[in-house]
Amino acid sequence: MTLQKRTGMPSESASDDYPKTRSHLAWNDFEVVLAIAVAGSLSGASRAMGVSHATVFRRLGDIEKRLGGTLFERSRTGYRPTPAGEELAETAKVMDQAALAAERKVAGRDLEPSGEIWATTTDSLLMGLLAPLFTEFRQHYPGIVVDVAVSNQLFNLTRREADIAIRPSNRPPENLIGRPLTTIGQAVYGHRSLGLTPGEPISALVDQPWIGAGPRLLDSKLDQWMDSNGLKPACVYRVDTLVGILSAIRSCMGLAVLPCYLADSDPDIVQLSDPIPELEFGLWFLMHPDLRGVVRIHALMDFLTEAIRAQKQCLAGPLLG
Repeated sequence: MTLQKRTGMPSESASDDYPKTRSHLAWNDFEVVLAIAVAGSLSGASRAMGVSHATVFRRLGDIEKRLGGTLFERSRTGYRPTPAGEELAETAKVMDQAALAAERKVAGRDLEPSGEIWATTTDSLLMGLLAPLFTEFRQHYPGIVVDVAVSNQLFNLTRREADIAIRPSNRPPENLIGRPLTTIGQAVYGHRSLGLTPGEPISALVDQPWIGAGPRLLDSKLDQWMDSNGLKPACVYRVDTLVGILSAIRSCMGLAVLPCYLADSDPDIVQLSDPIPELEFGLWFLMHPDLRGVVRIHALMDFLTEAIRAQKQCLAGPLLG
């Protein structure tokens, strides 16, 4: 669990205002207990809350003094909650989740397509597909600001690390709702200078150097496909982003599998195979269920659905010859 830093958390400069004489607990007290319980240490809690180690130590001592009991067992390995500490931490989790739910519901009450949308997507999708679409969306909805976080990891939409995600997936998370936008095709590509003939069987390309996906790219299907085609021994380079793989192909490092939308626009890169059926994947627009009524988010979802589906054939990848 990741503790969300909130604007209501007193800063160190406001430590003199922290309630030291009140006999009952405030939300800030629960937040301190939860942060320590989650992190298992004062240093981890201080990083989660954005305050110093000394501040967390002082606040915990103040809480225990007011309660008249110990909330954590101290040891060389860290801080372990006592039964009382566990009870307060569990209560804090409920409070935190209720606050997040309230934020989502309030965010859904807008009536006009305006405000901010926190979006997350991958570097390759932003560069190869979404950037011009976001520009066009801005022209249609000047009151909406799209704030994009680029990451190959799926942000936690439940905790509002992002409002929506535009992600490649064949199995989107069950706790999210969304809309399938299209199917993305992938094929083998190489630099034009290699002089290879498009349409050759994969077995004829085994002697060429290949570029693989690094483990952080989390593409197990590609890894299995390369293994089943005897290409792993030919792999001379690995990188953990598709944009990085594209750059390696441009540098004549070797051959690689890439989404057709990313590679086809480069005149120096040649498609060497038909789209590979077992490597195709779905493209999804995902959001938390509590945001389904947000006008600005539906405006973006409807716009991208129409714009991306209009490119369905191109995104699936062209067949050779």
